[in-house]
Amino acid sequence: MSGKTVNSAILLLVIGNAMAILSDIFIKTLEPGASVFQFAFLRLIITLVFLLPLLGKLNRDHLFSGFRIHALRAHVHLAGILVMVIALTNLPLATANALFYAAPIMVMALSAVFFSEKLSRLSMAAVISGFAGIIVILRPVEFNWAAIAALVSALTLAINAVLVRKLPKEQSTVHKLFLNYLLIVPAAGALALWEGAEWHPEMLISAAGSAFFILGYNIAVLLAYHQVDANKVTSAEYTGLIWAVAIGWIWFGEVPDLWFMVGSLMIIVPLVLIGLRNRKRSPARGFNPAKRERNDEPANAQERYPETDEPRIQASMAKVCGQSASN
Repeated sequence: MSGKTVNSAILLLVIGNAMAILSDIFIKTLEPGASVFQFAFLRLIITLVFLLPLLGKLNRDHLFSGFRIHALRAHVHLAGILVMVIALTNLPLATANALFYAAPIMVMALSAVFFSEKLSRLSMAAVISGFAGIIVILRPVEFNWAAIAALVSALTLAINAVLVRKLPKEQSTVHKLFLNYLLIVPAAGALALWEGAEWHPEMLISAAGSAFFILGYNIAVLLAYHQVDANKVTSAEYTGLIWAVAIGWIWFGEVPDLWFMVGSLMIIVPLVLIGLRNRKRSPARGFNPAKRERNDEPANAQERYPETDEPRIQASMAKVCGQSASN
């Protein structure tokens, strides 16, 4: 399954999102009161071990280029992991994942504020509807520390996604991913030692399972977006919420209510509509209008199609490694 056709790319994203939910399950099934810092540290180390076979893809001429941005994104990523664990262990699986889907909406908002990107009417509607959907899902009576943790997790995904554009273009996604984990090992290790929790073998299993499936998701996303135009398949990403509802219902007995359904639709539907609009606008892969109108076209697709699916792709990758699939 190479992702070279639209159907195979969609299937990869469906499978990949299922793997992401399986990673969440390993976190959700942690014992009550389990060491959050210990789990984060073990998951980081195991992920680095999984990445060792890919060290050949690192650009040694630019090994630590952009160190400050890498370090900033890495520690934002660490904070995201910690609050994600809190959210998943205290909220229903579907509710936590619905709140995580606020990340692409936050990407659009942050891009408009810090990079002066213009939002179309549909993008603005997606931002407003998305945040309203969050309120509908949580409602004042359901707003607690776990819900705040889920929203902070989404915010960390969005921040890392926005910062992607500041990273050196000479570095591959694997390169950025490796540095993202490597640079937070000292901080994660120090937090685990400070916590002083007793080491448990089952924690190692949970961390390994979570790391394995989230990297599986990462690979599936990279394969899906590598050969096929993103706007043709990105809507398949939202099957992740379907997986979360189904598994939460069957495995944990978490039955979603009407508020959850309405709020989730308010978050996802506008994002899907943006993807569908871009699908109609974008030329087929391989067609290069710049050959005929080189002087008239903007320098890149982001300028030509300001409502691109980039926020969704960036947030998808940020969920697993703080990277952008477009790299």
